[in-house]
Amino acid sequence: MNPVTCYFRHMKDAFGRAGVEVTTENKRDLDKAIHAYVGVEYKDCSSTWKAVKKSLAEDEEAFLKMLREAMG
Repeated sequence: MNPVTCYFRHMKDAFGRAGVEVTTENKRDLDKAIHAYVGVEYKDCSSTWKAVKKSLAEDEEAFLKMLREAMG
């Protein structure tokens, strides 16, 4: 499993709601932005996914805004 995107497959709906298209070119930057936002060391996939789920549950709109801003 690709450590850069191992949890991305669970986030298709969130990416869609944010209007973010994940591409080969942007997925690493997006992954780094998500790790930074949830405060998990880069490439710690399972901890990141756990933190992403918590963040989405607590304030989905703030998380989606971060995704949009991460993509410029």
